[in-house]
Amino acid sequence: MSRAELVSKSAKRERTILQTLAYIGLGIFFLWTTLPLLVMVLSSMKQMRDAFEIPAVGDWSGAFMKMFDFTPTLVHYHDLFVEKGFSTYIVNSVVAATTASVISVFLGALAAYGLSRGRIKGDKHLSFWILSSRMAPVVAVMVPLYAIFAGMGLLEPDRTRNMVALILAYTTFDLPFAVWFLRTFFEDIPLGVEEAAKLDGCSNLQAFVKVVLPLAVPGIAAALILCLVFSWNDYMFASIFGQQGAKTLPVATAELHSTVSIQWGRIMASGTILITPMIFLGVLVKKYMVQGMTSGAVRD
Repeated sequence: MSRAELVSKSAKRERTILQTLAYIGLGIFFLWTTLPLLVMVLSSMKQMRDAFEIPAVGDWSGAFMKMFDFTPTLVHYHDLFVEKGFSTYIVNSVVAATTASVISVFLGALAAYGLSRGRIKGDKHLSFWILSSRMAPVVAVMVPLYAIFAGMGLLEPDRTRNMVALILAYTTFDLPFAVWFLRTFFEDIPLGVEEAAKLDGCSNLQAFVKVVLPLAVPGIAAALILCLVFSWNDYMFASIFGQQGAKTLPVATAELHSTVSIQWGRIMASGTILITPMIFLGVLVKKYMVQGMTSGAVRD
């Protein structure tokens, strides 16, 4: 066997080993991330005695089988919707998260397009300032926002006012992210397509709406999804500004744990309800997520 063949065989063996290690690592990561979710979903459909049944010491196969050896029940979900009124909290979460995300992406797209195309003095400093406002700790803006909302009367015990306060709070943190995220994406769109549209008689606004926005759909979709996830999972803003009138799902879930008791079955059911829409949404639009988050990453 020649030297070249030995080198080729050694390189092929090395690639095989690296691929095997990569698959093993991905498998471990997959189990690490999905197994807790599986346990949560299964526990939400178990009676308490089934959920806390402990196998014999060292009986690993028995422990695994006990995960699936139970009679499914929806009593915890029934209790959440009938006794706890979780349908209202779900509606509050959907309205607040969706409204804030749409507003943030709409305004963020306009601002990002202006920063990417306009000749603004000190635009780099402006972009950094916008991003730094998103990087600020939540507690740093909690007191100023509370004072502003209280002066506007948005913290009164009224569902509409509390919802407006919550939407404004979400928009405060989602908007800078949308501007930063979409600016990189708009910069990746060739300027020639807009110039061609203007030669055909389009104004700047018409070129933006008819040419740029269709090309920016993946980035806009990715920004919308990420803003929606941030708002949907929020607890800090919702617990302070949502009050009781606009209580969201994360806050209602946290209240199932008190110093008196821990309602494990209901907590598992509420957690399942909390993560299911985001997982479904991520799977549904994963193509746009990948396109939107990778576009603009490579420059000529």
